[in-house]
Amino acid sequence: MNAADTKGFRWGVERRLEFVEFRLFWEGGVNRSDIVDEFGVSVPQASKDLALYQEHAPDNIVYDRSEKRYFASDAFRPRFIELDAAAYLDRLAPRPTATGAKPEDSAHGALVADRLPIPQRRVASNALRALLEAVRGNRSIEILYQSMSAARPEPVWRRVSPHAFASDGLRWHTRAYCHIDQKFKDFILSRCLDCRNIGEAGSFPRSDDLWNSHFQVILIPNPKLTACQQGVIAQDYAMMNGRVVVPVRHAMLYYFSKRLRLDLASSDPRETPVVVSNREEFDSALSEAMR
Repeated sequence: MNAADTKGFRWGVERRLEFVEFRLFWEGGVNRSDIVDEFGVSVPQASKDLALYQEHAPDNIVYDRSEKRYFASDAFRPRFIELDAAAYLDRLAPRPTATGAKPEDSAHGALVADRLPIPQRRVASNALRALLEAVRGNRSIEILYQSMSAARPEPVWRRVSPHAFASDGLRWHTRAYCHIDQKFKDFILSRCLDCRNIGEAGSFPRSDDLWNSHFQVILIPNPKLTACQQGVIAQDYAMMNGRVVVPVRHAMLYYFSKRLRLDLASSDPRETPVVVSNREEFDSALSEAMR
């Protein structure tokens, strides 16, 4: 958002102006009832909001008397929002629940969209709250953790010094120093069954070298694809000169590799449309991170 455009606006007014512009660009138009329904304001207030938008972006908006609706002009240029397609798609298809519950109806009319339902991992609220307290206070805490290790088939109380949280896109974990194994590890939040006994930290965040350092992963289209296919993959991933450099924490290289299927040795390039250009260095960094 352009600070100059919103200078002096109250937060509520600013949000409504953003909404007007969002609807103009993405939804095909806007009227007073859209604002009333979205924010619960009065009709006169909605009229004032539209007039205010016209005042600050007169070239962006035109009124169709027959439809009693405002539309984006051909000269439309965003003044209050960033045009983010990914954000729009996220709003268009809210994440469904694991039970198949449908998202709430929105103002998208007959437009149909959906998102693959992914079962959500349940995180104990009290455990998360205690971990947050430990992280903020740079303290240690005991967690009742259910490992998938054959050596620890039952939940075990273990003291950890957490300092960060991370997500691989499907599940959250806390990055913590394990007082049993005496090294930094990832502990999946949904497997932290309980927490107790906050105490002194066993290590400090600055000592977690794998978390604090990044590896520059160089991705390129799979050379086994046709030239046209490589071109569209380069476009998909916003590559410049046929490559994109992605900085990834060393501590998260494993998850990055899994999510992009970089660990697959498939003979079918359609299964692995992107590959790592600096593979030798990547494998070395990944091996080091997984020790």
